[in-house]
Order: sequence, then C-alpha cells, then structure tokens
Amino acid sequence: VNFIKLLPYNDNFVKIIYILEVILMEETTLYNLSDIEDALVETTLDEVYTALVERGFNPVNQIVGYLTTGDPSYITSNKDARNKILSIERGKLIETIVRKYLEG
Repeated sequence: VNFIKLLPYNDNFVKIIYILEVILMEETTLYNLSDIEDALVETTLDEVYTALVERGFNPVNQIVGYLTTGDPSYITSNKDARNKILSIERGKLIETIVRKYLEG
C-alpha cells in the first residue's frame, strides 16, 4: 500500500513527497531542489487559479494584487487557496513566475 497517496494533498510537505515519487518513477535523473520547488509553486498557482475562477474572480488581477501588496484578502479561501499561497514566500512566487516566463 502506498501510504503517501492516502494522505491529503493540501500540505506542501506531502506535495513535495508526491513530486519526488513521480520523479523516481521515471528514469533515473539528477534533479536539483530548485526544480522541485518550482514544481510546487506551479502546482500551488494552478490550484489558486482554479479556486479563483470557481468563485468568479479574475485570477490574474487577484494574484497580481496579492503579489504586489502582500494582502492575502486578494486570494479566496475557496479550496484552501489562501493558505496554500501563503505557505510559499512571495519572493519565491515572483522568482518562479519570472524565471518560467523568461525561459519560455
């Protein structure tokens, strides 16, 4: 029995374990921690985006509002989106978004 899959995925630690598990299932490759952190940020942003859309918000405006002000009220509490985005430092969010944009 895979006990990791039985745990709830709203905890960042569990997400990291899940990402590592997926990586290990593929061919053996060396990954650095930055790749794993980026995957966690991307997953979190996707979940926040979905939660905002479900509540009828413009997700881009809401996420930009949060990133520029640090005010968590820009992010809905639907699907625990606010707690998820607060679990990652704003600087890390911005760094990952800029890097992914510049790298294409």
